[in-house]
Formats: sequence, structure tokens, C-alpha cells
Amino acid sequence: MEFTDQNFEQEVLSSEVPVLVDFWAPWCGPCQMMGPIVEELAKEVGEKAKVGKINVDENGETSSKFGIMSIPAIKIFKGGQIVKEFVGVQSKDVLKKELEALM
Repeated sequence: MEFTDQNFEQEVLSSEVPVLVDFWAPWCGPCQMMGPIVEELAKEVGEKAKVGKINVDENGETSSKFGIMSIPAIKIFKGGQIVKEFVGVQSKDVLKKELEALM
């Protein structure tokens, strides 16, 4: 799922289920490594959680609101609040474990 400044409030902050957001940019090498991991995770969790990405270059408002300084930055939201944060490449297992604890 692709998050944007326009849909972030509805898709992430107002979500009934936990949401994992990957803050990334196309020019970021480590972000490219996270892409397939995020896509696999999205398939595995199905409807129990939302998993998506937001391009920091195209969505500066959301990126600055959450103080994104280094990417890839991964934030897990529940009930509109950040409950877990990671910076840098993470394994699918680590992210899945954190998400499943919230489902």
C-alpha cells in the first residue's frame, strides 16, 4: 500500500488495525533492500494489519511531522500512536513479530 500526505490520516492514524509504515526514497540504497521485505510482510499479515510505504521526497509534510531524518525509517502505529520505531534495514522476522504482538 502506498501512503501519502493526503491519505495518511485516514489510512494510518485512523486505522482500526496496526499499521507498519516504511518511510523511504527511490535514491536510497538500503530503502531498495527493504522494498521486497515490506511487500512480503504485507502479503503475510493480510487483513490483520496494514503494511505500506511513504515516499519522503513526495510527502514532505508527513515526513517532517514525524521527524524523519534517516531512511529507511519504519514506524508501527496502533490507535493513531507510534508504538515501535526502527531505523535502517530490518529483517522481515523482526517486523512481523512486532506487528503480530499488536494484532
